[in-house]
Amino acid sequence: MTVAIVTDSTAYLSPEEVAEYNIQVVPIPVIIDGKEYHEGVDIEREEFYDMLAHTENFPTTSQPAVGDWIKLFEQLKQEGYDEAFVIDLSSTISSAVKTVESLRDSVEGFTVHAYDSKLTVRPMGLLALKAGEMAQNGASVAEITETLDQLRETIDEYFVVDDLQNLARGGRLSNASAFLGSMLKIKPILTFDDKTNYIVPFEKVRSMKKSLARAENLFQEGIAEVDYPVRAMVIYSNNLEEGQKWLADLQVKFPEVEFDMGYFGPVIGTHLGPGALALGWMRHPDSL
Repeated sequence: MTVAIVTDSTAYLSPEEVAEYNIQVVPIPVIIDGKEYHEGVDIEREEFYDMLAHTENFPTTSQPAVGDWIKLFEQLKQEGYDEAFVIDLSSTISSAVKTVESLRDSVEGFTVHAYDSKLTVRPMGLLALKAGEMAQNGASVAEITETLDQLRETIDEYFVVDDLQNLARGGRLSNASAFLGSMLKIKPILTFDDKTNYIVPFEKVRSMKKSLARAENLFQEGIAEVDYPVRAMVIYSNNLEEGQKWLADLQVKFPEVEFDMGYFGPVIGTHLGPGALALGWMRHPDSL
């Protein structure tokens, strides 16, 4: 059985990565001042944050139309694939996973498998790349699922946001009332809750510098507890220079860890707002 790997645009894969592993990317819509854009197609990161600074209304996100999913699955079948393994952003952020699950047998002779990454951005992108590599080497859906499950269990991440308003208004932050970010002039640290998988407040910290230092401490504690190689990433929004500086500092402090960079594109940027930074890590995919 030949397996096609599909993910959504919040994986923020580079064109080179998509081409190397033959990954299909489905764009997620973002609506700004009543106009719908498709992430990675007609709006990119830089343009989005510029528009965000001047928009009259709070941007919103949608999900790909059912017809677009079915069209893609029909195309994949015509290309000779028997199955599609679809890796989507967390079901606590979007209902895309449920939509894909409902389309399991939408195309005759073709099976669709929905996989909840339970996160998004670069960590999800690394899951998609591992799945693409395995599919190219002839792995089955069961084998890909088992490996991604193992990797997903090792992922940890901490977000530092400049303002909680976007998350609170978009309904993506659980227990938002616990943190009055802009009013208290704090830079809250957020994470995905291990049990519910919702984005939750983790700690209140009074400055961005202290928040980043705290995230580093949590990273140091986390990697000290594991016996496998780690892949880590710095994720930025409209603050590339700050992200690069943090990455350079981390590479000096943790020379044994392989780092790379990711970014918060339009869809995730809609919820986190400008100025967000994150540090994420997981078991190195090459170690499985």
